[in-house]
Amino acid sequence: MHVLRRLDTPLAAVLVLFTFVQAWFVIGLWHAWSHPVVAWLTLPVLSLLATYECFRTARCTDLDLPTRRFWGRLGIACAILAPSTFSAMYDALGGPVLSQLISIRTQLLFGGGVLTVLWALLRLPTWQRSRGDWIRFGLDTGIVVLTAGVLVWHWSLSRIDFSASPNATPRSVVAIIVVSVVSLITFVKVAFAGAGRLDRGALHILSAGVALSAATGVVAPFIVDRPYLATGLVAFPMSQLTAFLAARRQRRRAGVRPVVRSGSRRYSLVPYLAIALLYVAVLQVEIPQSGQEAWMAIAATAVTVLVVLRQLTMLRENAQLLDTVDASLKQLDHQVTHDSLTGIRSRSAYTGELAARLESGEPFVVALLDLDDFKVVNDRYGHNTGDALLQAISGRLRDRLRPEDTVARLGGDEFTLLLPGTTEADTDLLLHGLLAEVQAPVLADGREMAPRISVGVTASRPDDTAGELLRRADVAMYAAKAAGGGRWTWFDPIMDRLADDDARLAADLRQALVRDQLFLVYQPIVELPHGRLTGVEALVRWRHPEHGLVPPGVFVPLAERNGHIVELGRWVLENAVAQAARWERELGPAAPDKVSVNVSARQLGEPGFPAETAALLSGAGVAPSRITVEVTETAVLGTGTALQAVRELAAQGLTIALDDFGTGQSSLSLLVDCPVGWLKVDKSFVDGVTSDSPQAVIVDSLIGITEGLRMQAVAEGVETAEQAERLHRAGYRFAQGYHFAKPMHADDVELLIAAQEDFSPYLRM
Repeated sequence: MHVLRRLDTPLAAVLVLFTFVQAWFVIGLWHAWSHPVVAWLTLPVLSLLATYECFRTARCTDLDLPTRRFWGRLGIACAILAPSTFSAMYDALGGPVLSQLISIRTQLLFGGGVLTVLWALLRLPTWQRSRGDWIRFGLDTGIVVLTAGVLVWHWSLSRIDFSASPNATPRSVVAIIVVSVVSLITFVKVAFAGAGRLDRGALHILSAGVALSAATGVVAPFIVDRPYLATGLVAFPMSQLTAFLAARRQRRRAGVRPVVRSGSRRYSLVPYLAIALLYVAVLQVEIPQSGQEAWMAIAATAVTVLVVLRQLTMLRENAQLLDTVDASLKQLDHQVTHDSLTGIRSRSAYTGELAARLESGEPFVVALLDLDDFKVVNDRYGHNTGDALLQAISGRLRDRLRPEDTVARLGGDEFTLLLPGTTEADTDLLLHGLLAEVQAPVLADGREMAPRISVGVTASRPDDTAGELLRRADVAMYAAKAAGGGRWTWFDPIMDRLADDDARLAADLRQALVRDQLFLVYQPIVELPHGRLTGVEALVRWRHPEHGLVPPGVFVPLAERNGHIVELGRWVLENAVAQAARWERELGPAAPDKVSVNVSARQLGEPGFPAETAALLSGAGVAPSRITVEVTETAVLGTGTALQAVRELAAQGLTIALDDFGTGQSSLSLLVDCPVGWLKVDKSFVDGVTSDSPQAVIVDSLIGITEGLRMQAVAEGVETAEQAERLHRAGYRFAQGYHFAKPMHADDVELLIAAQEDFSPYLRM
């Protein structure tokens, strides 16, 4: 069953009125209308309908700002034509007799509308007009106006007896034709040169309307004896109908990126066409008269044709040469403006587009994307795999975005997006789908990976610069990383304050060592079930002179970010080794069997770190077997320098403990590749050990793995007796947590050891 489409009232009204007035004019060639005002009254209605359609298009939010402004200005031009039609109607019907005269008032009103259209066209952004362009445009205009004037005079005005036709004057006819021809040149120039995101089809419709309106001047000789008719009855409706249809096409094509067409012809045929028409007119005058003048006219025409053909041949060859140069320049431009690895926009091109967008005043959104733990991919699998991952990510970003969006690579694993015309809700919806697409498993260099991306988002402001926009997006991106990664975060001004606080805290941290603000505490590691102390883990603390105790969860990540972690880690290791030596001297066999020290990925990556550690132990007189180096999965994940450093430390006799097992990018193959002696099961698994939970299953399974691999398992974060008893039944022999003891000073560790020695007979029962 066919469903009738809803009647398009404005379009139907325009078509009916246009058809009516054209039919009125054609019938008037044979029939004298007694009430010509009927046809004239349709013209202002057509102007108002065209104005309405242009303003509708100007309010279309799917169009960019320059395009909307153009249609708004065209609507103003159509609105100006409404009083122009009333003025023309008064010229024709307001006197004692009907007249075809066009008054100065009407010509000025009509010219105002035309100038508004030309101004709107020339304000469009992409037709770059150099001084040479203006000179050529002026010459083309002069040639066409002069030729049109001569031809109109020869084939039209010279054949009219204006003395016997007081209703028409050559001035009025020529004025309209000249203005129309200049308008047509402008439209044709812009239509072929391109005009921003203005639809090319809409421009062609407008150009056709101007051409047809100008062509109505040739009708003037046939209606000089029909004062109830006027060329305006054809020209005005034609211009308003085409403006209406062009505006409607532009609105329906909103969101479609205009096709940039490149032609090989780089010269205008307008001057040659003008010469051809003038010579046709000259030959028409001279040949019937025969004689010497006729032969001279024929010879001059032939020579001119040969010269023109020769020049066109040279121009064609030059155009082909320019095409070759253009192709090379385009290739060079592509290399400059596009990233060589991924093929998307480069940093320089992106910042240039940012600056252009800011200058236009159109609001947009910037998003900065960074791959989480990309360095691990490069270190573990090599840079070829990392490059393949970047290419896959960039392809997904490019395919997922809208045609008007821009994606660029800033460098390394950082990408950025430019999203014009989106609200916060639109951006959130786009990023939700984008992250789902980008973070899906990907095959890179034959390896399946699940990338994670952190995104910082910010909206443009009127007083922004490209650098400020990227800075805000960068701040928001780091906030997304700090929140766990794999998400997007909008910039909030409070982030700047927090970043300033971090910067001040980082500066204070650099001075904390020399100002003796750092100190170590030690958390006991005990044997199950009786809780006898068997080792300690050294933990760093910071007593800030203004803020008091700064949590390690604040200053340790800060040290990681600013690179101070290497110096901080060296201080912790030196003091922990010195304390181990002191305990061994003072407590003898009662000293803790193991002193554990956390070592960061950056420390492991430092050249000579294993040799530095060996020299430190030798100088302090501490056996390597008494020191345990605790590393995280992320720190040694791969086959790079970090893993090699761990192997060298193990070869020296130090015990290697894998800390927080299960919380990073866990891989059981790491337990084979890395010389792990102790496996520390993270608190997040221990918390659920007393219930029927997946965590309990994992805890039970890990003890079997460690026994099979001849490792020791340490349960972290034990807080209740019930957890300790359940872990012991599962097979765990070592644990640490607040249930046994909180981190304490070295003196308190000695008191704890002394107390346990006093009760040691009871602990062995």
